[in-house]
Amino acid sequence: MRATDTRQMETAAEALLAALADNGVEYFFGNAGTDFPSIIEALAKAEAGGGRAPRPITVPHENMGLAMAHGAYLATGRPQAVMLHVNVGTANAICMLWNAARENVPILLAAGRSPVMEEGAKGARSVFIHWGQEMFDQAGMVREAVKWDYELRRPDQVGQVVHRALSLAMTEPRGPVYLTLPREVLAEGPAPLGDASARAAAPPAPDAAALTEAARWIAEAERPLLITASLGRRPEEVGALARFAEEAGVGVAAYRPRYMALPNAHPSHLGFEPAPLIREADLILVAECDVPWIPAHHPVNPEARIIHLGVDPLFARYPMRSFPVDLAITGDPTATLNELAAGVAGQGEAHRAARQDWLRAKRQEMEERAAALPKEPPGQSTNAWIAHCLAEIQRPDDVFVTETPFPLAAMRFERPGTYFQTPSAGGLGWGLGAALGLKLGHPDRRVIAAVGDGSYMFGNPTPAHYVARAHGLPTLTIVANNAMWAAVRRATLSIHPDGAAARSNRAPLTYLDPSPDYEVVVRASGGYGEKVETAAELPSALKRALHAVEVEKRPAVLNVLTAYSDEEARADVTR
Repeated sequence: MRATDTRQMETAAEALLAALADNGVEYFFGNAGTDFPSIIEALAKAEAGGGRAPRPITVPHENMGLAMAHGAYLATGRPQAVMLHVNVGTANAICMLWNAARENVPILLAAGRSPVMEEGAKGARSVFIHWGQEMFDQAGMVREAVKWDYELRRPDQVGQVVHRALSLAMTEPRGPVYLTLPREVLAEGPAPLGDASARAAAPPAPDAAALTEAARWIAEAERPLLITASLGRRPEEVGALARFAEEAGVGVAAYRPRYMALPNAHPSHLGFEPAPLIREADLILVAECDVPWIPAHHPVNPEARIIHLGVDPLFARYPMRSFPVDLAITGDPTATLNELAAGVAGQGEAHRAARQDWLRAKRQEMEERAAALPKEPPGQSTNAWIAHCLAEIQRPDDVFVTETPFPLAAMRFERPGTYFQTPSAGGLGWGLGAALGLKLGHPDRRVIAAVGDGSYMFGNPTPAHYVARAHGLPTLTIVANNAMWAAVRRATLSIHPDGAAARSNRAPLTYLDPSPDYEVVVRASGGYGEKVETAAELPSALKRALHAVEVEKRPAVLNVLTAYSDEEARADVTR
């Protein structure tokens, strides 16, 4: 028989924090306002030993708070909580909320709500903003980006509300939820916890008949290819993918990968550009991948069978996504890959030699391309040179976060949970906060973030470096500084290759010039900052920055001036 928690909390705020802590929420990222008094009182009471609460983390910008919670989840596998100031705080965080939504990251996002009562209740309106900040439907701002939203009505609801919020956030496909907390309700009590234990639904199991059909198609294929972007979100997926690829003789391409899905050295790893492979493949498995190729640029073998795999293989929350599908299998990716590996065992012997020959040939082509990459450029650094220099100092358990186009083939990723890339929503400014959240979850590992200069500014660097200092989270940030919005330049050249913008040396809205001295920002928070003007300076600058991080326990920023050309942009527009 299930036991009911009979504890009575003095206020709803105390009950909320206790229920979060009892459900394994370790961190409470907060950007406070006038809606927080009862939360602050409950946190102070817990700190003094009179209650239970997650560890509070002050975040001076809302987007960074969401990004930190995102990173902490990736490190620990457990959902985290963020609380912001009413509608204005929520509005500031929507960019990172979309990142969490598209990457199925479970975050309980809470926000205060302006008091309902104008007078006569504890917590009633007391300052002028309580009128201007009230909305008819505050949750309407975020409803399309969350799985569930609710407003706390009574203090005796708290246990039930936390139970439902975390249960739904952790049920596949996982994702963020939103809770609004009126100031009067937070101040009221008593508040019983009741049954506040979250219980996510079991993940979906793949259909047996669909698995049998997929295994038969794999066995009949001579050039099978699996494309992924988000496998590797959980460590067990890496092992399942490796077993399946080995058993089935399937090549793996990670297109715009958000995680390390397969070690680079694995013989089935065919790199990060599926475009040349999909022209030849006679079977394509799209596994946990929203965009496996760009239809306008990447032709697919018209004879290829195409299978989509994932907890939501058709990405039902995307308004338009029309990649060809011959078979779609809903299921937990680890279970699906393990079942497919077992299903193809002993099958397809007639085609095994052809599969192995194709796989070896494509692997060799990939290695030759990687070997041909230029090393040290004559002047300023390039992203390829930054990757090469990082590979020289890379340790197997280092954690890398990238928010800039990065040549992953130059580096060595061997273990799950060592690589994280910008989410598919493309909400810039994610990298700095995600790196800090990952450092929270991995305090003994080096965390290195490589971001563009625009992404660095979006990442709210002053709050980020403050948090790093305040909470002892030294990370290394490399700013690849080309003084422009390179993605905007690439997109413009792809549509207007011979237009006025292509002929201009300073096309409007694309340049960040004059470039700020980004290395100075971190010094204001006691960190180490250095500008790296030439490629030859980068290796020694990396050593100095890592000494600051590892020995001095200070955050470090390298402002690396990077070269960029329109030839590079034109070559990259189809990627």
